[in-house]
Amino acid sequence: MKISMRAAAVIAGLAISASQLHAQSIYLGLRGGGAFPTGDFSQTSGSSTVLDAAKSGFGYGLDAGLQLGVAGIYAGFDHVNFDCQSNTCNSDGKYQLQGVTAGVKLLVPGASIVHPWVKGGVTFNQLEGGYGSGQSTELKTDRKPGYEVGVGVDIGILGLLSLTPQARYIGQNFKYKVPGVNTTGAEPTQGVSYFTFDLGLSVHNPLGGH
Repeated sequence: MKISMRAAAVIAGLAISASQLHAQSIYLGLRGGGAFPTGDFSQTSGSSTVLDAAKSGFGYGLDAGLQLGVAGIYAGFDHVNFDCQSNTCNSDGKYQLQGVTAGVKLLVPGASIVHPWVKGGVTFNQLEGGYGSGQSTELKTDRKPGYEVGVGVDIGILGLLSLTPQARYIGQNFKYKVPGVNTTGAEPTQGVSYFTFDLGLSVHNPLGGH
């Protein structure tokens, strides 16, 4: 009886180890989707088009990571284009945000082909803007650290691919300067935040030859 119990424990331990090993992988993926500005970045009342009056747009990006069972690390790249909806933007106003992210991704344990996850990381983005007739006035921010948090699911396809719908919130504060406009004291700071709803496709290379 004791031998049977020990054998069962060993088998269970091996099964858990195999499951954890199978979850270890390196992945690389592309994604794209809608971006929706919030807070001061989306305000239009009394807008001077300096880091405000942003309108929803489209973004794309790249994700790469190392998943070791439940916990993993990831790095990402983002490029997002926002329109501008202020009257003084005319129809030519644009914002372009670009940068990189590094953080931690946590999988919800499970053996199904659908794996929910949460992630959070530090962003290093920069924002450029142009507005007015022919976008004659331009601005560029410095590159400051911000943050992102996200939730999503990995839906396995044939063991090597994953379809990845996800939602993220990104926030940061930027210092900016408009060329030709003199300011006294410190450069002004503006908060920029937005949601994204993305659909991605990633390729996985399981570690250990699985």
